[in-house]
Amino acid sequence: MNWEPVIGLEIHVQLKTRTKMFCRCAVGALDDPNTRTCPVCLAHPGALPVPNRQAVEWTVRLGLALGCEIAKRAVFHRKHYFYPDNPKGYQISQYDEPLCVDGRVRLPGPGGVAEVGITRAHLEEDAAKTLHVGGAEGRIHGATASLVDFNRGGTPLVEIVTEPDIRTAEQARRFLQLLRQTVVELGISDAEMEKGSLRFDVNVSVRPAGSDELRTRTELKNMNSFAFAARGIEREIERQIGIYESGGEIEQETLHFDPNREDAPPLRSKEEAEDYRYFPEPDLVPIEPLREWSPDDLRAELPESPSARLERVLAAGLDLRDAEALNTEPSRVTLFETIRDAGIEARSAATFVLNEVARHDVDPARVDGAELAKVLRDRDQIPREALDAAVAASASEGFSAEAYLHERTVADASELDPVIDRILNENEQQVEAYRSGKEGLLGFFVGQVMRETQGKANPKVVNERLREKLKT
Repeated sequence: MNWEPVIGLEIHVQLKTRTKMFCRCAVGALDDPNTRTCPVCLAHPGALPVPNRQAVEWTVRLGLALGCEIAKRAVFHRKHYFYPDNPKGYQISQYDEPLCVDGRVRLPGPGGVAEVGITRAHLEEDAAKTLHVGGAEGRIHGATASLVDFNRGGTPLVEIVTEPDIRTAEQARRFLQLLRQTVVELGISDAEMEKGSLRFDVNVSVRPAGSDELRTRTELKNMNSFAFAARGIEREIERQIGIYESGGEIEQETLHFDPNREDAPPLRSKEEAEDYRYFPEPDLVPIEPLREWSPDDLRAELPESPSARLERVLAAGLDLRDAEALNTEPSRVTLFETIRDAGIEARSAATFVLNEVARHDVDPARVDGAELAKVLRDRDQIPREALDAAVAASASEGFSAEAYLHERTVADASELDPVIDRILNENEQQVEAYRSGKEGLLGFFVGQVMRETQGKANPKVVNERLREKLKT
């Protein structure tokens, strides 16, 4: 039987507001432990929450970027659970009336564009941080003790829940990368996984190919690496298929993927909504975002989505690896497109931006792409040193290609042949090896000629003359 994976994601994004979600404590999860706390975020009796306006606005902006509808009315709820990192015994979150619903994100890939539905994006407060002592890499398994740092408790947190529209581990990786880039470019989060400001859970199930049923799922909890998430998904797919094919059934539970052991020991049975005993937060009134902000005005202020950029770059004929590398910075894509539109073949333009511009540590946002393209068109006719100098200077004010195009390579065979003959005579052993089949030595000879001519020889002509002379 052929099996089809069914994958959904729950992504948690810490917002980089100045203060916490429901109090005036400064956000400072990485400050000295338990120094960013107050009676509100520590749940002292009589302390009342007040929502952070900027966090609400940023969540609305994110919802628009994900193609969501913005709710006319959103309600905060109490989500009850008992754990040391939750001083109130409940978390202020949103349940059946979230801020953002029914979104859709286009996911470009080598096989075309898939669409991933966004069930909801809602705003809540983050939990405190539990530090497990004695376990491997701070993990709970094998730990001898746990400590709680309440600095993170109360930090504004957006949870984004996708529809189960993802079908491969690779699709999940690409979606998570695009989502991270989206929140970073919106300026609402640093989304630094190593610091915990972006975390995600993965829900995985499998079903017979061609079926539309949703079978029992498991949840891989608190992952903070795209690569680990992909490996965890692949491993869980294999595990579930193995269970079904041996006649067993999947138990709905939460798993903890350990990338070092390549396994996922169970943490607990998977909770359902009723387990949390949701009810509306009595200390907070409903939010009516459409009375505060115009979605059309906010949408007009949004930058181009990384998804749209990636789709456009892939349409230019690049492979996925180069397209994703360019797409990590909007200015890289702009520079690539400027150079391509000036007549440089797309793959050559991409390679130039990713290699040459990056090697010279030039800010692509400051590069005059049209002028640099003039140099690139004549790269075979100018010395390598001139090309390097042009790239290094391309972000300077008033950069012009003319100064570098005046320098020309030596392409006259009558000038190059004496140099080539001397180098071949001085390296007879390498010549014999080349003629015996070690054709990789051609690069050695080209390098010697370029050194002798101080980089001024035309590489194309040098290659042609060397091949001709090494035939005999």
